[in-house]
Amino acid sequence: MAAHYIDDVRAVTKLIPPGRVSTYGAIADFLTLGSARMVGWALFRGVTVTDDIPAHRVVNRRGELSGRNHFSTPTLMQERLEEEGVTIRDSVVVDFDRVFWSPNELLT
Repeated sequence: MAAHYIDDVRAVTKLIPPGRVSTYGAIADFLTLGSARMVGWALFRGVTVTDDIPAHRVVNRRGELSGRNHFSTPTLMQERLEEEGVTIRDSVVVDFDRVFWSPNELLT
């Protein structure tokens, strides 16, 4: 069961388009997990920079790069987002509402 939800979190995360971000809570709600922390746990258990999981595109509900310390360097998350055209200031996504992507878009 646990591996199943981890696979689901990773599958949804793979769908976040470059240059967009989603939140732990949005993914948790979409998958009916009940907890944003479960999404963070699934993303940062065993995900490496060589994986094809774009965990750098998942931020907290305020647009903060709260997962940045789980990357090989604390600046890697910001660097990857900036490479995709996302502006970051003080570890927060600028224009968060504009670049936010909801997994619910998959249903429309």
